[in-house]
Amino acid sequence: QVQLVESGGGLVQAGGSLRLSCVGSGSSFNWMGWYRQAPGKQRELVALVSNLGSRNYVDSVKGRFTISTIDAENTIYLQMNDLKPEDTAVYFCNAYASGINYWGQGTQVTVSS
Repeated sequence: QVQLVESGGGLVQAGGSLRLSCVGSGSSFNWMGWYRQAPGKQRELVALVSNLGSRNYVDSVKGRFTISTIDAENTIYLQMNDLKPEDTAVYFCNAYASGINYWGQGTQVTVSS
């Protein structure tokens, strides 16, 4: 049974940092990453990493966010620096294996101005 467990969200002032964690279990994953969804907006890809270490980021977070490689515990991290109010959203962990996408429950990130 595949499970993704997220942690690390919270409230932070603009310019601050947060580190999100996603612990996967039940499979080896080809891709893992983070999506986010703000109220009234579509869910968007934030960052992806493959099991070979390839990375992709949405333009708005390049230079500020860093996604880790997938470690031996099937865990990924998203280091978020220089946070801005527009980063406020629910962040969802995502993982892909054997043709199926899996999702975490989401963790709230709120950035105050």
